[in-house]
Amino acid sequence: MTLELGTPAVLFPALSLLMLSYGNRFLAVASLIRNLHHEYEDNPNPKILKQIKNLRRRIKIIRDMQTLSISSVFSSVLSIAFVYNNLNEVAQVLFGLAMLLMLISLGLSILETYISTAALDVELEDVTEDIKDHYAGYKKRIRAQRKKGIDDANPLDGTVGKTL
Repeated sequence: MTLELGTPAVLFPALSLLMLSYGNRFLAVASLIRNLHHEYEDNPNPKILKQIKNLRRRIKIIRDMQTLSISSVFSSVLSIAFVYNNLNEVAQVLFGLAMLLMLISLGLSILETYISTAALDVELEDVTEDIKDHYAGYKKRIRAQRKKGIDDANPLDGTVGKTL
């Protein structure tokens, strides 16, 4: 297989968008860490420590994602240079490496997304119990209202509609 000069360049738009996305993720997580750090200094709370630990892990993964993306661009540029110098076998290896680095970067992106979901679970731990309690109370009210012959209870404010 012969690699053409423009083939490795196909990765540039995708990689630049990935790097922009990863940079935005990094900035967002770094900002969250700073805010939580200040919040923890004012009010030490174990929940905040769990969030900071999670964010620290995410920031390291994002750093690795960025490193792999930059390495992929570097490998693509080298691949173009080797195609230009008619060293097609080396260019193919470098292009394959660029693709592999990009795939690993995307895999880490998926991992980071799952970790960020876990961070939201930590944030919503206390609210989840309130929701469960509210829903259990709502079900209890509906059963009581149906026994009284009332239908169409509003789950948000407990008001009722028509009488059966």
